[in-house]
Amino acid sequence: MKLDVTAGGVYVIAPTPFHPDGRVDDASLDRMTDFFLGEARCDGMTILGVMGEAPKLDGAESLALSRRIIGRAGAAGIIVGVTAPGFAAMRALAQGVMQAGAAGVMIAPPSHLRTDDAVVAYFHQAVEAIGPDIPWVLQDYPQLFQVQMTPAVIRRIVMDLPSCVMLKHEDWPGLEKISTLRRFQAEGSMRPLSILCGNGGIFLDFEMARGADGAMTGYAFPDMLAELVRLSKAGERDRAQDLFDAHLPMIRYELQPGPGLAVRKYVLMRRGIIASDAQRRPGTALTETARAEVEYLLARLARHDARARLQAPAKRSAA
Repeated sequence: MKLDVTAGGVYVIAPTPFHPDGRVDDASLDRMTDFFLGEARCDGMTILGVMGEAPKLDGAESLALSRRIIGRAGAAGIIVGVTAPGFAAMRALAQGVMQAGAAGVMIAPPSHLRTDDAVVAYFHQAVEAIGPDIPWVLQDYPQLFQVQMTPAVIRRIVMDLPSCVMLKHEDWPGLEKISTLRRFQAEGSMRPLSILCGNGGIFLDFEMARGADGAMTGYAFPDMLAELVRLSKAGERDRAQDLFDAHLPMIRYELQPGPGLAVRKYVLMRRGIIASDAQRRPGTALTETARAEVEYLLARLARHDARARLQAPAKRSAA
């Protein structure tokens, strides 16, 4: 099924599992897909995003990885990040993954855009390149991409380009942006739009209250995010808040610029979801001190959430 404006829930941002020598770990890829879409009860996955180390994969690897996950996902929606320096590579990957059965693609603006008109023009060109029949997600992440998109600019993009069906909202602070976009929709000046939020889930409790449809982020406990979203939609705000509060120290630690991906991969490895926390070079690894801090946070979280009750980690070789 193609992505549309009714999409909601949790589309977990998936890392790319690697062997320590840098090869893609297909067995971990399969196990991760099964866990995210099965036990974790996520509604879909977003692959080849920032957390997926997409720039470290070549075109053939990106397409092969996408096909493998899409083929294993069944009816769950798979969104593929296709952001690229040029439109030829974007078009090739977008068309390839859609032919394989992807639900849609995600596009972020290049960092050199500085005016509202330039931002809108870029997405017009991107849609012309991939084709107007491919549903896509607008990624709004100014902290990383250095492109500011006001609610009015997002409205222009959404109204000009009907194939834009979802906003990945990662502005910070961004709660008022969600409220403004929902006001546009309520007054009829913007068509309906799915809004899923990122930033590691750090504001997900209030983002849901402001009108978000769910989360699109890579926190290492996506099963918690899925539960929080379900509770929020059911109107059980206090239960959702209690769950969020228990995880907040881990969310905060994982959100650090730089070592954040290393933390996420380490926790996913500790949970048995991927075999190794390796990143493809260039990458970072956790120090012994950082790993001890993560273990401390896991132990504290385990007092409130059984999902964090893990066996003691194996000792690492001195080599």
